[in-house]
Amino acid sequence: MNIILFEENEFFLPSSDERAKHIRKVLHLGVGDSFRAGVINSYRGTATIMSSDEKGMEISFSPEENGAFLYPLTLIIAQVRPICMRRILREAVSMGVGKMILPVSDLGEKSYLGASLYTEGEYRKILIDGAMQSGFTGVSSVQIAGTLDEALAEASGDVKILLDNRKGASRLSDADLKDRSAVLAIGPERGWSEREVRLFEEAGYYPMLLGKRILRTETAAVGGTLLALSRMGFV
Repeated sequence: MNIILFEENEFFLPSSDERAKHIRKVLHLGVGDSFRAGVINSYRGTATIMSSDEKGMEISFSPEENGAFLYPLTLIIAQVRPICMRRILREAVSMGVGKMILPVSDLGEKSYLGASLYTEGEYRKILIDGAMQSGFTGVSSVQIAGTLDEALAEASGDVKILLDNRKGASRLSDADLKDRSAVLAIGPERGWSEREVRLFEEAGYYPMLLGKRILRTETAAVGGTLLALSRMGFV
C-alpha cells in the first residue's frame, strides 16, 4: 500500500481490518505516528493514529491536496474468468483508468456474472486496493453490462478504438489521442463475434492493432491501456 484509503467520515479501523494490520505489522506505527492517507475519490494527506488498542485504532486525517484525478479513458472489457478479471480491475485502477464497462460477450461464459466478484461486491475492494497501490485516491467507476449492446450505449469518448488483430489495419501506438478522451474495447479470450464486430463498426469504433500476436485479455488490457495513455500524453 502506497497510500491508505478511507471512506468519508471513517475514523475508526477495527483490528481485523487489513489496513489496521498493515499499519501495525508492516509500517510498525503506533499512537502519535502519521502515515500517507486519503479519502476515496477525494483528498489525500496525512493521517495520525490518535488511539490504538485490541479493538482497533482511531484515526484523524489532515487533507493536503486533491488526489482523485483519473484519466479520460474508458475501457470496455469483455467478461473473462473472475480470477483474470480481478487482476485486470486492480491494474486498470492503478494505471488511472477513469471508467470500465464489463459486458458479457456473445462467445463468453454467461455464468461469470454470478461470481462472488460481482454478487458480493468483492470487485470494489479490488478497485480500492488498486488505488492504494497507485498512491492516489481516485477509484474507477465500473458498470456491469449484460450485453455489448448495453455497454456501447454507456461508453463515450472523442475517439473509439476496437483492438482487433483481424480487422485492425493501423497500430494503437500510432493513434492520435493527444488532448482527447478515448474508449478502448478489449475482447474475451475467444474474441468478439461477427455480430459484435459489426456493432462496433456501426458505433464508430476504429479497429486497431496492439500487435500481430493474439494476447490474453488481461495482457491486452494492461498493454493497451499503457499505450493509449502514452498517446494521450499522460505516461
